[in-house]
Amino acid sequence: MNIGYIRVSTEEQNTARQEVLLRDLGVDELFIDKASGKNVNRQELNRMLEYVRKGDTVIVESISRFARNTRDLLELVERLTAKDVEFVSKKEAIDTTTPTGKFMLTVFAAVAELEREHILQRQHEGIAIAKEQGKYTGRKPQPLPEQFDTVISCWQCGEITAAQAMRKLGMKPNTFYRRVASNVRCTG
Repeated sequence: MNIGYIRVSTEEQNTARQEVLLRDLGVDELFIDKASGKNVNRQELNRMLEYVRKGDTVIVESISRFARNTRDLLELVERLTAKDVEFVSKKEAIDTTTPTGKFMLTVFAAVAELEREHILQRQHEGIAIAKEQGKYTGRKPQPLPEQFDTVISCWQCGEITAAQAMRKLGMKPNTFYRRVASNVRCTG
């Protein structure tokens, strides 16, 4: 079955051009979102992802209508692939039913991964330079809750569990144990 997905950014935008194109391409079912593409949590997209079955093909007018960035595109196509569903983008001529289409998608994945690595590298270099100049000292620790000492004493005496102490203090395990180690000394 051919499944069409259409997205426009606002309620005022018209979907007719995309609808005509996808109908001409022989789609059997259409899912239409009128929402920003900046995130993948869109009502009709989610319905379409639930609807598709093994052997179906999802067809879009262009990648920009399906996903705004390469990472989202690859994650969405991966979800389709996990269900044995193919993906076709008419404008970019990407068709995962063909070897060339799978290759093009792989190229997109490689470029996205390379870009992510460059971003991380620049970030680490920038932090190193800022540290050398004394401009970067990391995140400042949050002040301890007022009841910290009392709760920790109860925990150390066995009156409450560590999980209960974390809940009372609103701390996650890593933060809890780090703050206990740096702020409380055992008095045997």
